[in-house]
Amino acid sequence: MSLLGNFNIAGSALTAQSIRLNTVASNLANAETVSSTAEGTYRARQPQFEAIFSDAMQNRENVGVRVRNVLESNTAPLKQYQPEHPMANDKGYIYLPSVNSIEEMANMISASRSYQSNVEVMNTSKQLLMRTLSLGQ
Repeated sequence: MSLLGNFNIAGSALTAQSIRLNTVASNLANAETVSSTAEGTYRARQPQFEAIFSDAMQNRENVGVRVRNVLESNTAPLKQYQPEHPMANDKGYIYLPSVNSIEEMANMISASRSYQSNVEVMNTSKQLLMRTLSLGQ
């Protein structure tokens, strides 16, 4: 693999982690939204990553990671009896998303650290490339 291939790998990882951070932000922003129906309740979303491998026979530098899909949680929403709530249904129930804020914060920290690590990979690759170019001087 060439040194420039490191940029492709780290760049694809940065894109994937950015999507992961956006889904965490969406989950946290909607953690307290209320619905009058179970079907209308926000569902937490998680990206599904997929590794991309190169075809060594064709000498393609197509490696890295990408987001295959963004999956919605199939966890049932939380049902609470609050007849005084303006969003309560005719039986007095409201539905809240089953988003665990603590898990989402841990997921955010993990994605942020992974993002930072890939930025460091790019910076180190850039420094190595610059040193390699300076050898010829």
